[in-house]
Amino acid sequence: MLMTSGLNYGFQRSQPHLWGVTLGFAIMVLAVGLGLGAVFSAYPVVYMVLKYAGAAYLLYLAWMIAVSGPVESEDTASGKPLTFVQAAAFQWVNPKGWVMAVGAVSAYAGIAVFPYNMAVIAALFCVLGALSSSVWTALGQSLRRLLTDARSVRIFNGIMALALVASLWPVLKDLFP
Repeated sequence: MLMTSGLNYGFQRSQPHLWGVTLGFAIMVLAVGLGLGAVFSAYPVVYMVLKYAGAAYLLYLAWMIAVSGPVESEDTASGKPLTFVQAAAFQWVNPKGWVMAVGAVSAYAGIAVFPYNMAVIAALFCVLGALSSSVWTALGQSLRRLLTDARSVRIFNGIMALALVASLWPVLKDLFP
């Protein structure tokens, strides 16, 4: 999604989206480490609702990416990239994010100095997330030089939308016996 934002709106206009993803996920990792994972264990229906609501939202975003057209320039883009709050909130309905957060906390947070370990894990996700998100956004912006006509941008957006839908297969496969 950040690469598509970089393509459609440029690196600078995508900064709120980038930082919303980065900080929203780091906060989610902290929340899982500080007990939200236990809530999901005690009340699995809460996790299931969140998982499928998140998948539905990702399908909606995939559709929006697929039907979005080319933008003349960063300054004349008719749409808007996700805001900081939208991108941060999106982390909380992203089923893949939950799986990664629970997995990271389970794998790396030792019992001995738990609060310290959680702070380190969240800080690492923040730093590494900012770096990787910046790379994806910059890659999207650099694709503007290659995708110079409306057809190529539509094809690219369609491929990115399909990739987003395909990434949901691990979440949605339970729905299709």
